[in-house]
Parts: sequence; structure tokens; C-alpha cells
Amino acid sequence: MSGDFDLADFLPYALNRAAEATSLAFQRQYRERYGMLRTEWRVLFHLGRYGAMTARDICDRAGLHKTKVSRAVAALEAKRFLARAPSARDRRREHLRLTSAGQGAYDELSAAARAYDAQLAEGFSAEEVAVLRRCLARLAEG
Repeated sequence: MSGDFDLADFLPYALNRAAEATSLAFQRQYRERYGMLRTEWRVLFHLGRYGAMTARDICDRAGLHKTKVSRAVAALEAKRFLARAPSARDRRREHLRLTSAGQGAYDELSAAARAYDAQLAEGFSAEEVAVLRRCLARLAEG
């Protein structure tokens, strides 16, 4: 056996651990307040940030599987956070939009996300945060 490989130094492993550690703390915000799962929060975020769109648009923009988005849409609709409207051009598609309750949840959770992001950044200099964001963006581009 070779002893030169340390899983803790393996970048995908380290990124996953960091993502889990940081997202679990924020997860409490949307789970406790609104009973949402992670995919529901992400769908709510996309509709709040970008306005009405189709489920396919959300899949493409968020990199989520259509089954997960479909479940999240159904859950958000049951919570009365989003409404569906058939597309005038293609009856097989629906445009999704936030309701006023959904917009309120988005506004509150966006403010909480900004505060949490600032809290995470407190342990780093502004330059370190900027470098980290650039590096993560490059990794995400593939």
C-alpha cells in the first residue's frame, strides 16, 4: 500500500466536506422556518432571483435533475409558495412564479443568506474571500 495519498488533501473530498459543513448550518434557516428541503430552497431562490421560468429552465440554470425539481415544485405549490400557469406557446410547459407568500419567504431567506455569507467570510480577509470565490467559480465552470 502506498502511503502518499491523503484523502483529506484530495480536493473533491475537501470541497465536499466544506460544502456540507457550510450548507448544513444554513439549512436550518429554511428547514425550521419553512419546512423546506435543499432543492426546494434552490427552486425558490431561482424563481425569486430570476422571475417566472419553466421547470426546465430551473434544471438548466441550477444543474438539478428534473425529478428533483418536479418534487420541489410540487412541495412549494403545496406550501402555496409558487403558482403554475400553462405556456401560451407550448401547453406541455408551465411557467412557474412565486406567490406573495413565496416572495416573502424568498426575501426573508435571501436576507438570512446574505448575513450567513458575511458571517462565513468574517474569518478571511477580503482578498482571501475574493480569491476563494474566483477559484470556486473556475472549478464550477468545469
